[in-house]
Amino acid sequence: MTIIEDTPVERLREDGAAQLPPPVLAAPAPAPAAAPAPVDPAPGRGTPYPSPDRPVRSTASRVADLVALRERVLEGPSPKATEAQHAKGKLTARERIGLLFDEDTFTEVEGLRRHRATGFGLEDKRPYSDGVITGWGLVEGREVFVYAHDFRIFGGALGEAHANKIHKIMDMAAAAGAPIVGLCDGAGARIQEGVTALAGYGGIFQRNVRNSGVIPQISVIMGPCAGGAAYSPALTDFVFMVRDTSQMFITGPDVVQAVTGEAVTQNELGGADVHTGVSGVAQFVHDDEAECLEEVRYLLSLLPANNRSLPPALPVEDPVDRRNDSLVDLVPAERGRAYDMRAVIEEIADDGEYFEVHQRWAGNVICALSRMGGQVVGIVANQPCDMAGVLDISSSEKAARFVQFCDAFNIPLITLVDVPGFLPGVDQEHGGVIRHGAKLLYAYCNATVPRISVVLRKAYGGAYIVMDSQSIGADMTLAWPTNEIAVMGAEGAANVIFRREIAAAEDPDATRSRLIDEYQDRLMHPYYAAEHGLVDDVIHPAHTRERLIGALRMLRSKYTALPSRKHGNQPQ
Repeated sequence: MTIIEDTPVERLREDGAAQLPPPVLAAPAPAPAAAPAPVDPAPGRGTPYPSPDRPVRSTASRVADLVALRERVLEGPSPKATEAQHAKGKLTARERIGLLFDEDTFTEVEGLRRHRATGFGLEDKRPYSDGVITGWGLVEGREVFVYAHDFRIFGGALGEAHANKIHKIMDMAAAAGAPIVGLCDGAGARIQEGVTALAGYGGIFQRNVRNSGVIPQISVIMGPCAGGAAYSPALTDFVFMVRDTSQMFITGPDVVQAVTGEAVTQNELGGADVHTGVSGVAQFVHDDEAECLEEVRYLLSLLPANNRSLPPALPVEDPVDRRNDSLVDLVPAERGRAYDMRAVIEEIADDGEYFEVHQRWAGNVICALSRMGGQVVGIVANQPCDMAGVLDISSSEKAARFVQFCDAFNIPLITLVDVPGFLPGVDQEHGGVIRHGAKLLYAYCNATVPRISVVLRKAYGGAYIVMDSQSIGADMTLAWPTNEIAVMGAEGAANVIFRREIAAAEDPDATRSRLIDEYQDRLMHPYYAAEHGLVDDVIHPAHTRERLIGALRMLRSKYTALPSRKHGNQPQ
């Protein structure tokens, strides 16, 4: 009789065996009177081959093993690791997932996945999940996918199995046509796995780009995000950060000091305040993780599931025809006086609610998501109380990316215009204000969603054209009776046109004043643009909300056929 040794499958795999060990020959022996009770293998260590001497285990026994194994996986590596995570002011990956999703709706994918790497002691450390939790659940009743780095396991570092789990969940999100959220808290590539870890990042980046404009992608930085890991959030649509506990940088403080001699902390180099207020890499910052994840949930409630669907509309109690009488006094007629454009947005939006994007960066332009008549809209507006609302490099880039996002996901655009022009200066010109301003121009011209613009007060020069004027394809252009649309302000225009006449006058100041008034009366009165068909109507400010919602309803079924092309060549 030939007997095969009872060798667990996993032990064979770990030993690198290509086949079962050679058979051991033994003399036949009489069967024992009663077989000994089988000893259950440790959960997760493989199931022994059945043999005449070891009866097949019952289903109930195997289910009990599964339950015990899942409990171990949910508990995480150790209580000590969990305590260390909490001591840093951070939640665990599973606690974060619990806050993100509706209660008891999360389904995990590949929770029992483990790496197969060897060397540097990795073969002795094979924790379940391999440091990342993936799956899907419901947010406000709508399907959302997630991957969450578990810093307690390998510091959340990415290896081959870890990356494959993220690749799989990204592909599942794309196939299902649902948003994906990345909860990032990892130490970068797993050094012990070498190039396979780097290849894993490449697969993530490739999917980020392939899914761009197809499904919403949101990154939430909840710990370190260094080196190559930082590029994935930069490729997604929105980035959230948590103050004091999250950082993003390509090269850390030690490398910076070694190369440049600059001493800098992690937060000074790539903290939340830096990326939301200086670099513009992140759009949102919050003081704690619970508040941050609640805002992620709110953002998801404003977004469509994918580029083939519309944003979710809600019934609204705020009357569509509600008058905005306060706007008459809110916006001063004097074009040099500042006011807060946020107050205008609050007045016209449903219940005064809006969700501002990039609030702390490039404040001279406001970008926000809101609802009007229950329909989600994207709002782009100049901010007169910040740099007089001029366009510059940063604000052009900020607005261009927001316009592109709204267009990709079927969100109508409302543009509130009060712009004196582009910011002059050597730094702006040398920094490429032409190139960056062209990004905003390109984004508007390329957008096919409903586009409505309202000129509240001044709109001068190229900045007027760039801010979604009728000449670049706005579907509906409205203006208040305080509007001034011109190449430049009356003072500058008079100084250019009548330079010689003013210089030759006996009283240059009086002549300049008279000619400025003449220029204003002829070319800058509120109805000049309407007379030439460059605005569709001049409206009472109190009717702004009603007219905007009416235009949105009219344009709801707008369709634009695009030319056949692979893609355009956007200004960089």
